[in-house]
Amino acid sequence: MEISRLQPCIQLQLSKEELESIIDKAKDWALMHGISMRSKVSFNKNQVQVLPFTLLPSSFPRKNFEKAKNIQILLNELIHKVAHNNDFLTESLKSTIDADPFTAKLFSIYETVYKEGFSQTLSLGLFRSDYMLHENQIKQVELNTIASSFGGIVTITSQYHKFILSELGHIDKIKNIPENNPINGLCKGLIHAWKLYGNKKAVILFIVENITYNICDQRFHEFEISKINPYIKIIRRSLKDLVSEAKLGSNKQLIVRYYIQIYIQGIEVYFLYLNKRSLLTSFSGNLEVSVVYFRSGYEVEAYPTEREWQVRLLIERSQAIKCPSIHYHLAGTKKVQQSLAYPNALNIFLKDNNKIKQIQEVYAGLYSLEFNNEAEEIINNAISNPKKYVLKPQREGGGNNIYNEDIKLHFESMKNSKERTAWILMDRFYPPVQNNYIVRVHNEPFEDNQLHFSDVVSELGIYGIIIGNHNSIIHNEEVGHVLRTKPSNENEGGIAAGIGAIDSPYLID
Repeated sequence: MEISRLQPCIQLQLSKEELESIIDKAKDWALMHGISMRSKVSFNKNQVQVLPFTLLPSSFPRKNFEKAKNIQILLNELIHKVAHNNDFLTESLKSTIDADPFTAKLFSIYETVYKEGFSQTLSLGLFRSDYMLHENQIKQVELNTIASSFGGIVTITSQYHKFILSELGHIDKIKNIPENNPINGLCKGLIHAWKLYGNKKAVILFIVENITYNICDQRFHEFEISKINPYIKIIRRSLKDLVSEAKLGSNKQLIVRYYIQIYIQGIEVYFLYLNKRSLLTSFSGNLEVSVVYFRSGYEVEAYPTEREWQVRLLIERSQAIKCPSIHYHLAGTKKVQQSLAYPNALNIFLKDNNKIKQIQEVYAGLYSLEFNNEAEEIINNAISNPKKYVLKPQREGGGNNIYNEDIKLHFESMKNSKERTAWILMDRFYPPVQNNYIVRVHNEPFEDNQLHFSDVVSELGIYGIIIGNHNSIIHNEEVGHVLRTKPSNENEGGIAAGIGAIDSPYLID
């Protein structure tokens, strides 16, 4: 397949010394403004390092960018309606829950609270729909309904790319970097849910990993909420922490216990000097939670024991507004995405033919791997032409997909096993390449005195927020974007893994 090319926003001809100087300045700017994370190699809670970012913004066609933004509120509405359609969720996931234990656990929680009746009917969604360019069109890669990351950092990244263009003498091109402030929109969504809960003393609970590497992005949300409304208290807990700290109140409020321990060493009390002794003072209390914001819980590792699963069930049974609720979480699975690609599936949820057409235009080929003649045909085609497809499991977080000859090996091992029904097959996209330079913590030495850009490809994400219940949508909005860029020869583009990089679109006509 012939790959098209996009021209970079500017052509740079810099000496080695000039390049080193501008990259040093770019790294310092990034660190000082929060484009950073903790190291996975040498973790230290008190240190951060540069999050990989592109030196320049990457070119992206304006019409495709605007199309992706304009469709987001339709996708928010669609996923909201899917999440509240028990029959569709159950039918879509019935084979997957038999083959995939993780999805089965999530569905079991959903089934439990659905049968009991939801204590909290409102759900909050902070979604992100991801796209790649393919044959001059945007095609949806996936839609994330849980822990949609980088909303905080990309707000700063847009500012960085305006700064760097100015530094390089191209201030006239800044106008082509679109305004971007998703952190404000996402946090206003959390605040809106907090207000709807109706208790000004209740806190927002961030559920985080036991060890958090992407700390800056998470903290940007916390600090933005405080800036907008300093009266809102935010607490951070892992599912492991909540095993011993969370409980339900008499009216199914979500209650989190807190402890404060103060060690006072060598103090004077009425002129009595307590040499080499310590006093331990403890304070404890209960906090009612209004909104639960999951930044963890989408991966198997978040549930090392059954106790973490019990905590997730307890949260879903509570009155707290969940972001996402368990049904929003399930609506974002790959299998549901594939089910929505069936002919006439969208007609179940949307009655406007124009809306249906707009969504269908961005959908790619998505194929079920059930045991039927249609699936057998597509599997055989994938084995013969593996570069045309991507094999996807029901997992979030990146690094899980299968490409190229590995597709053939996977199908050969599971073709006759029910395991295959836990996966979907998707058409592979081949987006246009362009030149850019990815700035990492440790960049390899430059080969000579000239700047060598590498071929990269980009993936556009659009953020959306939605709040509603089974009967109505209270708020629905598109709030910003993210561009993630990776070397064109890489299949996966994990930023935290150091392969991909955070980026900004430079719009071209």
